[in-house]
Amino acid sequence: MSEDDLGTGKSWPDVDVVMPVRNEAGHLESAIESVRSQGYPGRLRIYIAVAPSNDGTEAIARSLAATIDDVHVVPNPVGTTPAGLNAAIRAGSAPVVVRVDGHSRLDEGYIERAVTTLRRTGAANVGGTQVPEPATPFEEAVAAATASWLGTGGATYRSGGCEGPVDTVYLGVFDRSAIEAVGLFDERLIRNQDYELNIRLRKAGGTVWFDPALTVGYRPRGTWRDLARQYYEYGYWKAVVLRLHPGSARPRQMIPPIAMLVTVLATLGSMRRPALATIPATYVAAVLSRGRRPGAVLATMHTAWTGGLFWAMIRPPDRSSRRAWSEASTA
Repeated sequence: MSEDDLGTGKSWPDVDVVMPVRNEAGHLESAIESVRSQGYPGRLRIYIAVAPSNDGTEAIARSLAATIDDVHVVPNPVGTTPAGLNAAIRAGSAPVVVRVDGHSRLDEGYIERAVTTLRRTGAANVGGTQVPEPATPFEEAVAAATASWLGTGGATYRSGGCEGPVDTVYLGVFDRSAIEAVGLFDERLIRNQDYELNIRLRKAGGTVWFDPALTVGYRPRGTWRDLARQYYEYGYWKAVVLRLHPGSARPRQMIPPIAMLVTVLATLGSMRRPALATIPATYVAAVLSRGRRPGAVLATMHTAWTGGLFWAMIRPPDRSSRRAWSEASTA
């Protein structure tokens, strides 16, 4: 991004906020309000890419667009997150693109801080910490599990850390010219499309920058079924990304499948060699060290993620399965 695009002195670049939504009727208005209350000193437009929904999301989005300047609705008939993101990005033209989800809440001053960091670092993408905002005991357990090393493997955007270059960040504030140069989001990927885009940005010589002063609140999954499905999808599409970029795997990402595989094999082997029972016992003790319910959450996350990863290796997605994923996915 050139200095003229970024703005100098009191001049601030225009910003496009892109928001892919599907069945977000209960959260959309508050998400829009969190963006509008930012007080960003430059021009800010919001593009809501609405996927087919059955809860009145589109009606709410169109009502907001009819009453609020600079809020625009963009159709997303494909229904997937990357298709919605790309449609919203193409609908705008600002040099800075800010991704926001329909159930997320930006911290005060998030956009101004992120643009300042883009100026200072020359990064292609800037992001911060994902902060869980649980509302139920189950969501509190999910938050505790995902905040632990066993749940994240040390992912900076979840656990925090020092400012600097990283492999990926949560959501993202992008230099438009950088993401357009690499082709925007890969619409073949139902999940993990943000990580994959960051791989291409880094391969093109760009920097993905973590700024711990940037925080975004989000609601954790609220049921066992939703949690298991979320992590099954994460594992499945991680395997697809690894096929596209074989050298992109990080050690922390391999911990769940290795731990689960070793645990299962040791459990089976302990029938003949009782000493092997110490391995599954160690795993159980490790996850339960976070508490009974967070421990069960961790086991669910690991099992579902590993199942998705291995299934994608056995049966990678084809055209028909991608269609089924698209119909079942949530933005």
